[in-house]
Amino acid sequence: MIIIEQTGPLALIEDLGRSGYAHLGVPPSGAADRHGLRAANRLVGNPEGFAAIEVLHGGLVVSTERPIWAAVAGATTTLVINARPDASHHAVHLRPGDRLEVRAPTAGLRNYLAVRGGIDVPPVLGSRSADLLSGLGPAPLQPGTRLPVGRTPLPFPHIGLVRTPPSDDPLEVALTPGPRTDWLTPKAVQILADRVWTVSNDSDRTGVRLQGAPLGRRVTAELPSEGIIRGAVQVPPSGLPLIFGSDHPVTGGYPVVGVVPAADCDRIAQLRPGDGLRLRWRASP
Repeated sequence: MIIIEQTGPLALIEDLGRSGYAHLGVPPSGAADRHGLRAANRLVGNPEGFAAIEVLHGGLVVSTERPIWAAVAGATTTLVINARPDASHHAVHLRPGDRLEVRAPTAGLRNYLAVRGGIDVPPVLGSRSADLLSGLGPAPLQPGTRLPVGRTPLPFPHIGLVRTPPSDDPLEVALTPGPRTDWLTPKAVQILADRVWTVSNDSDRTGVRLQGAPLGRRVTAELPSEGIIRGAVQVPPSGLPLIFGSDHPVTGGYPVVGVVPAADCDRIAQLRPGDGLRLRWRASP
């Protein structure tokens, strides 16, 4: 068992999500930054999809009842183990009674604490992920929560550390045309990819909202709800785009004008309010 002593702003159990249930209205959920989750699991010798703790902006403190290997990846941050500072992105060995704190990252927003064997809570529809939009999976962690640790069939890895992610400002990501790109005016299509957008305070695991001058629409008709995927860029009546994240709904009623690839969704999940973001068409819209 590991024991949650403090959670910070938000701490969730997440794996790679639940797929194949969109027809039932169940979104995939899963880690907001899949690359960060995979890296933390690799460091302790787990399969990449094992459940770990997603930490929003530090503040997580855990202790352990038995010897355990742990690793923290995702955003660049500092660990404190029994009042001793340590770097993230490498495996650490904890003894019974040890306390590990994840500090707020110096760049980025989210960290992943993986333990060798994974967090072994009961799966729901094939996943151990917390889905805040649908209310599926484990509830947000609270002080005093005791989490079981499973086993891994894999040997301990030979890698000792992984690279910390770059922190570009503004972050530049690829954008593929969406099914409703032509609902924007030609000028708005160009502006969408030329401008440096600012991440809004009103952003979470469901989506990242962007601030800037509103985009103009060529087609203003109503649209029946259509399927939504992670990375879909939707333009609501405000004219300000939003990029859907892990807890996105399965359908939406506003035009999807572009799609960000999965790897870049991980980088967007690390943006803080006020950070800059530039979208670049990687094919002619």
